Amino acid sequence: MKIVIFAGGYGTRLSEETDVMPKPMVQIGDKPILWHIMKCYSYYGFNDFIILLGYKGYIIKEYFANYFMHQSDLTIDLSKNTTEIINNHSEPWRITLLDTGQNSMTGGRLLRARKYLENATFMATYGDGVSNINFQELLQFHHDSGGIATLSAVYPEGRFGAVNINTQHKITGFQEKPQGDGQMINGGFFVFNPEIFSYLRDGEATILERAPLELLASEGQLNAFEHREFWKCMDTLRDKNQLNELWEKGAPWKVWHE
Repeated sequence: MKIVIFAGGYGTRLSEETDVMPKPMVQIGDKPILWHIMKCYSYYGFNDFIILLGYKGYIIKEYFANYFMHQSDLTIDLSKNTTEIINNHSEPWRITLLDTGQNSMTGGRLLRARKYLENATFMATYGDGVSNINFQELLQFHHDSGGIATLSAVYPEGRFGAVNINTQHKITGFQEKPQGDGQMINGGFFVFNPEIFSYLRDGEATILERAPLELLASEGQLNAFEHREFWKCMDTLRDKNQLNELWEKGAPWKVWHE
């Protein structure tokens, strides 16, 4: 099972960080958010990734090209020009890094990956959101539902605290940032059958989340896997700071064990 990760956008709402690096490389703790996403999939046994690059994609290439060295303990003998790996702490990942164009839309980027997906069902997500979704359950739900595509439906985080007011206009309590307005949104964790490619008709200009998903929905081919636990997307500097605070407190998306 291959996992496609969209990692090519400009991330303009996080320009404080993305002026110098692609958004998936913004760090949560001491690792890029991309690493956190991959660790979540890996915990459930999914280790074959296709990362769709665009803006500053070379930074992601360099990170993984040197990943083994950075994650391992070494003995370097300069006189003999040898390097010995003492302890290997690297993950069992297979990573395909595809340059999908600087200005391609999400559907266009996915089209570039078609020949690497071996005409099989695959999962996909964006390179800027974390969750404690059980990916085995997501995949099983997709198979059981019988559609071409499944998306995760989540409740957005409320931005402001709320107050409870009774009929006498008295405040009876407070709620710290309740979830949205009761409407679920696209959480960005997908499962697709290979038939998805017949819905990507406009080349690089195809926006996956618009005509393709809308058409699938109208045909009854798009299912919703409802996830009511932790989910958070890193859109702004405020989101990045909140995720770092959560990481220091234990990180609700950290399903793996060290």
